Amino acid sequence: MDTGAVEPASTGAIWSTPSVEPRSISIGKQIFCNRSLNMRNITAVGFDMDYTLAQYKPETFEALAYHGTIEKLVKDLNYPEELLTWQFDWKYMVRGLVLDKKRGNILKMDRHKYVKVAYHGFREMSKEEKVAAYGSTLIRDSFDEPDYALIDTLFSLGEAYLFAQLVDFMDNNPAKVPSGTDYAHMYRDVRSAVDLCHRDGTLKRMVAKEPSRYINEDLAIVPMLQMLRKSGRSTFLVTNSLWDYTDVVMNYLCGPYMSDVSSSHNHKWLEYFDVVITGSSKPSFFHDDNRTGLFEVEPDSGKLLNADLQIGSPRSSQHQPKPIHKVYQGGNVGHLHRLLSVASSSQVPLCW
Repeated sequence: MDTGAVEPASTGAIWSTPSVEPRSISIGKQIFCNRSLNMRNITAVGFDMDYTLAQYKPETFEALAYHGTIEKLVKDLNYPEELLTWQFDWKYMVRGLVLDKKRGNILKMDRHKYVKVAYHGFREMSKEEKVAAYGSTLIRDSFDEPDYALIDTLFSLGEAYLFAQLVDFMDNNPAKVPSGTDYAHMYRDVRSAVDLCHRDGTLKRMVAKEPSRYINEDLAIVPMLQMLRKSGRSTFLVTNSLWDYTDVVMNYLCGPYMSDVSSSHNHKWLEYFDVVITGSSKPSFFHDDNRTGLFEVEPDSGKLLNADLQIGSPRSSQHQPKPIHKVYQGGNVGHLHRLLSVASSSQVPLCW
């Protein structure tokens, strides 16, 4: 099948760092941290859901998002229907790369922002082309927005791969893309199509129908949460997903430890958390100037209720019982501190 795009020479290897000696502990059980952390002072530990507790399968979930994005490009943004035949190689892209939106390039840099590897679409750029575009070792671009985009999440791998395909397609078929489109405009179209996929709920409806197809089962999650709670610490979940989807995913993840997961109103997984906040709109959730209101969520019906909770000094656990409601929507970090009865974020590490 001829898509008009140059096929990548190899999958993943071009971005890879040479292998190191294997460790005796598997990477899935290693703990990584960017600063020292004394757990004696930690009173609560928080988790995100998507791509933290819920590890999505790239070969199915990212492929689903990829094809959904292409459908939006074709149906809503006037791209040619032949894009619908394209396929996604989920092993090709890696996190840590940078997209040059204006030039249609994908870059791998070292910590000094020296461009070590550069591809235009799927074509490797020569040393001369790299120097002409990004300067010598004495001159550095900032490689920041709005001209560049960092591939720093698993969510962004599919859209980066699609962008590279579109760069090659436009180079080979300039008349087939919407009039006036350049690389930067094409990137904006991809981002818009991705957002449309997430906003209309198509992806999450598919995942909710068959969680095991799209999410890796992890039998270590519940024992980990139990261990944290037995140590006297609170646990909480803060996710951008709304309650209906969160409930389906967490029921699936905690299912092996629950006696009855068949009921549509089974929320037994909530016993592993003190507070659950859905629809949090991270990262703005953590901004001091965020004044988003907090709502209680009625788990069985999903109904939203006003939460009479004012941001102020932490609630005293000696004088006030823990709230009956533990599921919320919206709010901000001040509400979270109040619900957990903590005074500062230094007492609360977050696992995102």
